[in-house]
Amino acid sequence: MKNVLTLVLAVVLPILTAAQPQSAIKLDWASTGSHCVIGGGQSLEFQKKAFNHSAWRGEKVFAQAVISSDSDLKDVTLSVSDLRNGKSVISSENITLQFVSFVVSDLLDTTKYGQCGSREDKSKWGEVLVADVLDLAESMNIPAGRRQPVWMTVGVPSDAKPGKYSGRLTVSSAGAKSRSLNVELVVSEHILPPAHEWAFHLDLWQNPYSVARYADVPLWSEAHFEAMRPVMKMLADAGQKSVTATIMNRPWNGQTEDAFGSMVTKIRRIDGTWLYDYTIFDRWVEFMFSLGIDRQINCYSMIPWALSFDYYDQATSSNTTIQVTPGSPEYNEYWGSFIADFARHLKSKGWFEKTMIAMDERPLESMQAVLGLIRKVEPDFKISLAGSYHEPVIYDIVDFSETFSGKDEFPEPVKAKRKELGLTTTFYTCCAEAYPNLFVISDPDEATWLGWFAQADNYDGYLRWAYNSWTLDPMADARFRTWPAGDCFVVYPGGRGSVHLAKLTEGIQDFEKVRILRNQWRKAGDEAKLDQLAEILKSFTSEKVLEEGPTKALTAAKSFLDRQ
Repeated sequence: MKNVLTLVLAVVLPILTAAQPQSAIKLDWASTGSHCVIGGGQSLEFQKKAFNHSAWRGEKVFAQAVISSDSDLKDVTLSVSDLRNGKSVISSENITLQFVSFVVSDLLDTTKYGQCGSREDKSKWGEVLVADVLDLAESMNIPAGRRQPVWMTVGVPSDAKPGKYSGRLTVSSAGAKSRSLNVELVVSEHILPPAHEWAFHLDLWQNPYSVARYADVPLWSEAHFEAMRPVMKMLADAGQKSVTATIMNRPWNGQTEDAFGSMVTKIRRIDGTWLYDYTIFDRWVEFMFSLGIDRQINCYSMIPWALSFDYYDQATSSNTTIQVTPGSPEYNEYWGSFIADFARHLKSKGWFEKTMIAMDERPLESMQAVLGLIRKVEPDFKISLAGSYHEPVIYDIVDFSETFSGKDEFPEPVKAKRKELGLTTTFYTCCAEAYPNLFVISDPDEATWLGWFAQADNYDGYLRWAYNSWTLDPMADARFRTWPAGDCFVVYPGGRGSVHLAKLTEGIQDFEKVRILRNQWRKAGDEAKLDQLAEILKSFTSEKVLEEGPTKALTAAKSFLDRQ
């Protein structure tokens, strides 16, 4: 049997009768690599033929259909049947149908590479509507002439019996004849492991403070954790490995709408000794672990963007802030005591081996001073860094994420040696890249391309600085006072995903499929297949994606996987 799972969706045209309803539903397929933009920029790429996609058992398969009509459609609903293969059934509970809601975005300045800096004057950056929110609405009114995307996610069970399954997806509306899509799946024997077992090191930084503000609930209350659950569950389902924890106030100087607070309370007693309260830190970590995000804890930051450190002073009964620089006696006293106590606490919880003292885009001199202090107090503490390539500390950093646009990229021998030493090497995108990226306006295929680039360039995964640092009203307007829309979040409140997160997940799944196949071919000594794969991966370079976009390379690569 061919080792693929083929999803075939074909539009079933309604039978025209004398009783033709006044409103007629139109259906078209659109590529999942494009999105609907109103007001300018990119647009949907329509597929008039049947939609074809390949996957393995255990994989999530994505499809996009578009509803439209020459007249208003009221109370549009979506439904899907079970998929049947004789007596074998894939329940409709494994299939999710979602309307893709529109959100306001700005545009990119494609005349330059970087997109960083102030966007206070929104008129300079354009205004468009982008279909990106995978909404939770059960029905929708669609105005005449509007193209309304629908996102379909098929979660193929890992224990599905191989064979061809058939079912039907239906679009209904009050006062219109329903339209249907045939769903056909050919299930193979290949199995993709669950997300928790993926090797891909995904690190999207979480912001719990943003959830509390948007949900209007007390910080760290039970209501806060319940509001976070669907948001962080989506992240776990994408294969997230790291918990983002903050061990000081405002490590990034409050640059987001919701500044990060300290999850550890630092108290200086009257006698000058220190007391630390880890209650919030523990609750946050345990909560994320319960969702399956339990591989790593990244603690930010001993080197914040503003070198300002606070604590509660019992002698004055007040909160106190000090300004000190790494390497100074005052800095070493403040952090040295904490490092020793923090290590003790982590060991008591069984978390020490998973915990990283994390730093973000800091100068080499500052990092060396901090590393010296950590090694003196607790030599076994692990360190992570997201920033530029720094050769002097390249093997001191256990988890090193390099900027995609960095001029001093990891030499291949260095990446190979880091892998040999069991160190993690990833890359990240930020406002420094117009593309490829995860902005709201970004071509969705760019998100999938990132997973393939990680494979091609021998990275272990991908990092993005903000998973859910939401704007004031992210459901309506994704624009922010700095950076392009979507730079600071890739999901929406209430457990609403996005086209971009789905496409990023698709790329991560492809990364895992390539990893599994490569290991099989190496074990079998299949040099021909390995050579073919190597040739495919040559197309995934930073130079080629800037020159021709992501879709050409993805099309060829996915076709190769489909033939295996």
